Amino acid sequence: MGERERWGTRVGLILAMAGNAVGLGNFLRFPVQAASNGGGAFMIPYFICFLLLGIPMMWVEWSIGRHGGVRNHSSTPGMMERIWDHPAAKYIGVMGLWGPLVVMTYYTYIESWSLGYTFFTGLGSYWGAAEFEPMVAFLRSYHGYSGLDLTAPGVGDVGITYFTSILPAYAFFIITLVVNIWILSKGVSGGIETIAKIAMPTLFVFAIVLVIRVLTLGTPDPALPDYSIATGMGFVWNPVPAALTSSSVWLAAAGQVFFTLSLGLGSIHCYASYLREKDDIALTGLTTAATNEFAEVVLGGTLAIPAAVAFFGLERTQELAGNGFDLAFAVMPTLFQQIPGGQLFGSLWFGLLFFAGITSSLAMGQPVMAFLQDEYGMTRQRAAIVLGGIVFALCQPVILFNQQGFLGEFDFWAGTFGLVLLATIEIILFAWVFGMDKGWQALTAGADMKVPIVFRYIIQFVTPAMLLVILGTWLFGTLPPVLANEPSALYPTGPVPEYIPFINAARLTMLALFVGLCGMVAYAWRNRSLEA
Repeated sequence: MGERERWGTRVGLILAMAGNAVGLGNFLRFPVQAASNGGGAFMIPYFICFLLLGIPMMWVEWSIGRHGGVRNHSSTPGMMERIWDHPAAKYIGVMGLWGPLVVMTYYTYIESWSLGYTFFTGLGSYWGAAEFEPMVAFLRSYHGYSGLDLTAPGVGDVGITYFTSILPAYAFFIITLVVNIWILSKGVSGGIETIAKIAMPTLFVFAIVLVIRVLTLGTPDPALPDYSIATGMGFVWNPVPAALTSSSVWLAAAGQVFFTLSLGLGSIHCYASYLREKDDIALTGLTTAATNEFAEVVLGGTLAIPAAVAFFGLERTQELAGNGFDLAFAVMPTLFQQIPGGQLFGSLWFGLLFFAGITSSLAMGQPVMAFLQDEYGMTRQRAAIVLGGIVFALCQPVILFNQQGFLGEFDFWAGTFGLVLLATIEIILFAWVFGMDKGWQALTAGADMKVPIVFRYIIQFVTPAMLLVILGTWLFGTLPPVLANEPSALYPTGPVPEYIPFINAARLTMLALFVGLCGMVAYAWRNRSLEA
C-alpha cells in the first residue's frame, strides 16, 4: 500500500469539511423547514438540537474517522470494526457506503439543475414567466414530466419556450457528473481540497451579495405594507411559544441538524481519516460546525423566505415553501424577474447553489472511493471511474422516473431515515462498546481547545437518549404508513396508485445495492484474511 493521502493544509481541511456540510440543504431545506414549522419557533429547538446532537455527533464522527484512518481505514466498514471487535461491525459500516452513494446519485442530479438554471438565467430563457405557475411549468417541463398543460391560462401565454424533452436536463447531469468524477480522481489534496479553496469563498461572496440585495428590497409595493423584508425577517426570527410544545417541530429541528451537518452519512468519517493521530479534531470540528451554521442560519435564513414574503406575502409564501425545489427553482426565478439586475442576481443564486452542491457531492463520493482504494487496491483514477459508472447507472431511474417517486424514495430512506439509524448505532458503539474513556481520549488527543467536560456526559447519555427517542418515533410512527403506501410524511395524501410499482422498484434498487455492498465487504475481508 502506498503512502496514505493527507490534507495539504488545515485551512483546506476546514473548507473541505465545511463544503461537505454547507450544501443545498442550507439554502433549500432549511428555509422550508423554518417556514413549515412556525418560523422563529423552529429556531429554539433547532439550536438546542445543534448543541445536544449536532456538536456531539460531529465530534464523535471526527473521532471515529481519525481513529480508523491511522489504522488505514478511510471508510466505515473498517472503522466500525476498529471500535467494535465483532463480525457484524463491518456490515453496520456498510451503511456509511450505501448512504452517501444513494444520496450522491440524486444529489448530483439536483446539483445539475442549479448548473442548468445558472445558464438559463444568464440567457434570460424564462424571462417573461414572472408568475409562479408558469415557472413551475418551466421546471416540470425541464424534468420531463408528462401530463403538463402548457396551454393553461397564465402558463401557455407568457411568451417563453418550454422544454419538449428531458435531453437538456440529461446533458447538464452528464456535465455535472463528469466534473465531480474528474475532481475526485485528483485525490484528497489535489482535487477536493483545491476545489474547496475556490468554491467555498466564492459561495460566501455570492451569498453575501445576495443577502445585501434582499435586505435592500424593503417593501417592493408600498400599497402592500405587509409584503416586506421586515415581515419576512420577523417570521423567520420571532418565536411563537405555542409551537415549542409540538413534537413534530422538535423532530423537524433534529432532522435538519442531521441533514445540514451531514451526520450519519459516512463522509465526515472519511474526511477525518486523512488526519494524523495528533492532529486536532476538537477545534477544527467545532469550526466546521460553526461555519455551516453561519451559512445556514445567517445567510440561508435571510435569502429565500424573506425575499418571497416581500413579493408574495407571508401566507402565500408559507404555501409555496412547502416544496424546497419549487422555492428555489420557481419562486426565486419569479421574483428575480421583478427586480433590477435580476439576471445577474439570479445567476448568483443558482451559482451559489451549484457550488454548495458540488462541495457536498464530492464528500459523498469520497467514502466509496476510499473503500475501493483501501480494500481493493484500486488507483484513485480507476476508483473514480468505477464510482462514476455506479452513480450513472443508479441515476437513470431517478432521471427518467423522478415524477413517479424515485428521487423522493432515495431521499427518504438514505438521506433522512438512514442518517438517524447510522448515527444512533455509532453513538452507542462509540460511547458504550468502544467505551467513553477511550472515546474521550480519542476526541481530546491533540486538541487545540479544552473540550468542556460536560460534553463527555452529553455524548454518553444525552445524545444517545435523544437519538433513541427520534429513532423510535421513526420506527413506530413514521415508517409503518410509508411502508404500507398510506398517507404519511413522505406522501401526505398517499402515493398515486399507478406510481406504486415504481416506488417498490426504488426500494428494491436500494436494497439490492446494500446487499451488493455487503458482498463486496465480505469479499474484501476474506481476501485480507487469506493474505494475512
